[in-house]
Amino acid sequence: MPGLKGRAAVITGSTSGIGKGIAERLAAQGVDIMLNGFGNRDEISKLEDQLKSDYGVRVAYSGADMSKPDEIRLLIAQAQDVFGSVDILVNNAGIQNVSPIDEFPEDRWDAVIAINLSSAFHSIKAALPGMKEQGWGRIVNVASAHGLTASANKSAYVAAKHGVVGLTKAVALEVATQGITANAICPGWVLTDLVRAQIEARAQESGRSFDVEKRILVSEKTPTQDFSTPEQIGELAVFLCGEAASQMTGAPYSIDGGWMAQ
Repeated sequence: MPGLKGRAAVITGSTSGIGKGIAERLAAQGVDIMLNGFGNRDEISKLEDQLKSDYGVRVAYSGADMSKPDEIRLLIAQAQDVFGSVDILVNNAGIQNVSPIDEFPEDRWDAVIAINLSSAFHSIKAALPGMKEQGWGRIVNVASAHGLTASANKSAYVAAKHGVVGLTKAVALEVATQGITANAICPGWVLTDLVRAQIEARAQESGRSFDVEKRILVSEKTPTQDFSTPEQIGELAVFLCGEAASQMTGAPYSIDGGWMAQ
């Protein structure tokens, strides 16, 4: 895809799951990658080495905590120092907490809003001046089907992801004439560690097996009765960063097996 080779991307929450899938697909297009996220440092180093050897790109890592604005600003500054610019920003970091709202722990509400929504604000604010200066930039916010609809017992997550979609629209309007686009990807069920933990909790509560609960979960919302993959989401992110999508901005794009068609 012309125009992406040699660009540099910051992808939050990219040491596993959706973020890792996006990192791999962007690296395959010749994009230098700043990884971010928690996890075993040896495993993260293996991922760095894999991206470098498979795609011949520069790769760096920051363990910045996405709940802390100072660390987010340092993440963007580190990427600018290492790569010379931040051309692509993918806000993907996220956590979940499932509970009725009247029992929802207040500290978990604050954490979900901070990591799933406020972190996107802080990273965009830090990255935009450089994008404006060079007259080119791509912002891809990983929202969710829950940025477009709701489910019970997920009040913080639904609020945060609706906020991400709204933030995406506002940013897109502000930079519409400056060569910068902002879009949101809204996945349905993706079998990440986050979703796997939800399935395990359901299985423990119901007494059914993991595989049975997995089938029940995906069938509740998804007409195709199947999960999307991190690789598919990565390919959508690549498209949104390319020239063919230069007039696509301020919009949420569903990749949800038909969930939003119902």
